[in-house]
Amino acid sequence: MRAEHLSAFEAVARLGTFTRAAEEQFIAQPSLSRQIRSLEAELGAALFQRGRRGAELTEAGRVLLPIARRMLADAETARAELDELAGLRRGRVRLGAPPTVCVSLVADVLAVFHDRYPGIDLQVSEAGSLALVDQLTAGELDLAVIVTRDGAPRIDGAELLPLLQERLVVASSAQKPVPDGADGAAGLTLAQLVDLPQVAFHRSYDLRAATDAAFASAGLAPEVAVEGAEMDAVLRFVERGIGVAVVPAMVVLDRPALRSIPLADPVLERTLNLARRPGAPLSTAAAAMQQLVFERVGRMEVSGVVGLAR
Repeated sequence: MRAEHLSAFEAVARLGTFTRAAEEQFIAQPSLSRQIRSLEAELGAALFQRGRRGAELTEAGRVLLPIARRMLADAETARAELDELAGLRRGRVRLGAPPTVCVSLVADVLAVFHDRYPGIDLQVSEAGSLALVDQLTAGELDLAVIVTRDGAPRIDGAELLPLLQERLVVASSAQKPVPDGADGAAGLTLAQLVDLPQVAFHRSYDLRAATDAAFASAGLAPEVAVEGAEMDAVLRFVERGIGVAVVPAMVVLDRPALRSIPLADPVLERTLNLARRPGAPLSTAAAAMQQLVFERVGRMEVSGVVGLAR
C-alpha cells in the first residue's frame, strides 16, 4: 500500500467528501479518486459508499482507517528522524493553539522561528483546547498550546508542560471614554462589568466558557451586544466601540486602538501549557520549536499580566 493512497483514504474518511479531501491534499479530484480506486483494487474491497451526504466508510473502510493512521504516523516518524540529518535546513513543525493564543504568543513565536529556520515548513491548527488534544493524540500535531484553568491538570493522551499564567482583562475602545466604574489599577468588578454591553465570543471558545461560568457563579446576567464572534471580529467590534470584551491580557498588547482594564473581584486567570504526546520523540525541528516557545515566554516582562507557571 502506497503512502499517498493511504493519505488520500484517510483524508476522505476524515473530511467526508472527495472534493474537500482533494483540496487538502493539493491534487485534482479525479487523481484522488484514482488513488482510492487503486487502493480498493489492491485490497479487493470497497472502502466508501458514495451518497447524498458525501462519502461514508464501508465496514472494510472502518477496519482499515486505524491501520492506515498508524502506518502514516510511522512514516511521519521516519521522515522526522531523517529531518534531523538535515540540520534544520528542511522539515516540518505542526503546531496547534486556540485562536486567543494564535494572535498573541504563537504569532510572536512563529515570526522568530521562521527567521531562524526559513527552510522549515510551519503548519498551524487553530482550534479549541479539547480539539487540539484530539489532534495531538491522533498524531496530527507535534505540539499544541493548551489552555487550562485551576493549574495544569493531567489530560489523557497528552503531556503538559506549564508555560505561563495569564490574567483576563476587559478590553474597551481607546477612542471611547473609560467605562464607568473603572478604578485605576483596581479595574472593574463583575458587578460593574455586567452593566456594560458585551461583545461575546463564540460558545466553542474556552474563554467564553470561563466568562459565562464567572457570571453564573456571581448570579449575574450580562448585557450582550454581539454574540458568537471569532477572535478577530471581537477585537474589531471592541475597537469600534460596540461593546467591551473579556480577553486574555496578551491579546491587547501592541494594539493602540484598544484599552486594557484589569478585571477584579474575582480575578480570572488561565494557564497556558505546551502539550506533546507522552513518550513520542520530537523531531529536531519540533524540539527547536519547543525550546523557542519557552524562550519567548521567559522573555515576557509584563508586570501584573502574566507570570511563569510553576
